[in-house]
Amino acid sequence: MKIIIAPAKKIKRDLDSFPVQSRPMFLEKTKVLAEFLQSRSDDQLKLLWQASDQVIQKSKLQLKEMNLENHLTPAIIAFSGIQYQYMAPDLFTQPALDYIQDNLRILSGFYGSLRPFDGISPYRLEMKTQMVGFKDYSLYHFWGEDLANEIFKDDDLVINLASKEYSRAIAPYLSEDRKMITVDFQERKNEKWRTIATHAKMARGEMVRFMAERQIKNPAELQDFHDFDFQYTPEVSTDDHYVFRTDFDFKRR
Repeated sequence: MKIIIAPAKKIKRDLDSFPVQSRPMFLEKTKVLAEFLQSRSDDQLKLLWQASDQVIQKSKLQLKEMNLENHLTPAIIAFSGIQYQYMAPDLFTQPALDYIQDNLRILSGFYGSLRPFDGISPYRLEMKTQMVGFKDYSLYHFWGEDLANEIFKDDDLVINLASKEYSRAIAPYLSEDRKMITVDFQERKNEKWRTIATHAKMARGEMVRFMAERQIKNPAELQDFHDFDFQYTPEVSTDDHYVFRTDFDFKRR
């Protein structure tokens, strides 16, 4: 059983917390993307990145200083968005760290698929980026079936804790021998059940930690998850869509 999550836009360099254990599996394809980005003018990068001037200047500096072979940070430490903060991998036990290295995959527009302790360099390239001027019109087309083939190489089931932007890179390649269970976290807003992005990221991070510490191998065990008072809701769930609902007041947390 594999678990997929999305990366975070915010990436830091940390050479001290944990050692790099592995090399990204698709590094040669990553080098193609790096060469393309480094060949772009300032205006072309701005068109690709679609971000504020401050973010663009920081991203240009990352691109200038990029080294794909040395001074790398383990992916699980490098990404520092909300999901990763609530996952808190720096507090994991050793068995939990081993579990995520074996079972967790971080999907990435730039690196494709990452194990937690693959060494990476800071970058900016979202999976949904419209690749103007590149040989492929989109990163979904560029990565094709490579990511699904790697993730399903030794497993027939994926637990999807990624956003739609990233799970879309896997979903077209499902089959009778390749199953995916999507986990959805919902809360009541104006008498309707909705997925609130920030709170869903928090819950996804907590669920990864829950799975790692309990060494979960059976998807049915996910139904015991209850952080933030989320409860598995069988009446609106299906075999490939687990829905968790809560009335927890996040504002009072």
